[in-house]
Amino acid sequence: QVQLKESGGGLVQPGGSLRLSCAAPGYSLYYYAVAWFRQAPGKEREGVSCVSVNGLIKKYTDPVKGRFTISRDSSKNMVYLQMNSLKPEDTAVYYCAAASVCGEVLYASDFASWGQGTQVSVSS
Repeated sequence: QVQLKESGGGLVQPGGSLRLSCAAPGYSLYYYAVAWFRQAPGKEREGVSCVSVNGLIKKYTDPVKGRFTISRDSSKNMVYLQMNSLKPEDTAVYYCAAASVCGEVLYASDFASWGQGTQVSVSS
């Protein structure tokens, strides 16, 4: 398993932007697909986006399509989630997770390595 650490969360007004970062101190993300999930209070954890090992395949779930962009920088061993046009319903704890591939559907159970999460709050 890979130890992951998220950063970049915070409080932002509706329509604003945030960039989340996922690091793996002491580990290499080179051979892993990396996904972002989120969990709002009282709701199940849901997939947001996933980037393949080579960075060429990027998946997004419908609620974030056109607003969020996932990317990876292998030279820095980092994965990012750029979130634009944020809405109050995007409020959640965001987690990054690693697996061998991005599945057709993002199931949390397919990912064995997780970070502890970073809080994103969208409110005026």
